[in-house]
Amino acid sequence: MSEKRNQVSRRQFLNYTLTGVGGFMAAGMLAPMVRFAIDPVLQPQGKGEFTAVAQVDEITSEPQRVDWTIDQVDAWYESEVTKSAWVYKQEDGSIVALSPVCKHLGCVVAWAGNDDYPDQFFCPCHDGRYYKDGENVPGTPPNAALDRFQQRIEDGTLYLGKAIPREEA
Repeated sequence: MSEKRNQVSRRQFLNYTLTGVGGFMAAGMLAPMVRFAIDPVLQPQGKGEFTAVAQVDEITSEPQRVDWTIDQVDAWYESEVTKSAWVYKQEDGSIVALSPVCKHLGCVVAWAGNDDYPDQFFCPCHDGRYYKDGENVPGTPPNAALDRFQQRIEDGTLYLGKAIPREEA
């Protein structure tokens, strides 16, 4: 009886080796891309980050600017970023927190920032104006209302989250 040996030729060995090395290199290049694509799914989903910004009993009916600092991480760079909001109480006691960023060019608006418009938010970039509730004054450059911050109140403290754009009328 003759035994048949399965010998691998040089050509087959080279073919197997190059296929294996090529597959290993392709997997090495694709793994970071796959991880990047599915990373948002792997992140814990919370209710959003809220930061304490003011005591509720200190908030008046006149809009006042509140500033707070958050820790921001951009890839490997960590920094502290200062955020702002215009906060006031309405007649019914509810609190309104508006973004100070103008919807026209992104400049910062100020309450009573112009002597000609003492009861409005004023943007100095292109004379943009908003009413106290954040709605844009018709005929002025802004084409949308100021964003409102997500908010919650716990133990007499106002917490603000992300600024949410208002729906167009």
